[in-house]
Amino acid sequence: MVTDALLAWLHYLAIFGLLVPMTAQAVLLRPNMQAATVRRLANYDMFYAGCAVLVLATGLLRLFLGAKGVQFYTPNPWFHAKMTLFVLIALCSVRPTIAFIKWRRQASHLPGFVPTNQEIARIRRWVMIEAHLFLLLPLCAAMMARGVGR
Repeated sequence: MVTDALLAWLHYLAIFGLLVPMTAQAVLLRPNMQAATVRRLANYDMFYAGCAVLVLATGLLRLFLGAKGVQFYTPNPWFHAKMTLFVLIALCSVRPTIAFIKWRRQASHLPGFVPTNQEIARIRRWVMIEAHLFLLLPLCAAMMARGVGR
């Protein structure tokens, strides 16, 4: 039980960690942003990617080493919904990541570079889609943990 509790704790920490850079990106992606923000966005994106890997790793550890085990989760449709949402969120994060890398490169060659307000709005839309999809993950987790749909 201690192992299961520690795995759950690590999983929750990774999830909470993921919220920080996602929120920061949503806040920073505003019209007329400052040039220094371009670098910050890229840094937050790297932190976001690291947290996403930790969420996946700790989730897999819970799946295979946790008290409930694979037999509990894999037949549950909420497990599959949660995994699908996670993949959708990851796919939505690709566009912002590419933009942040591109913007950072441009900023390294052109000090003072700032993307256009149209580019900023387009990338912010993707971050907001991620954030709104993220809201559904706890619902799937709660239903899954209680065995709903088995």
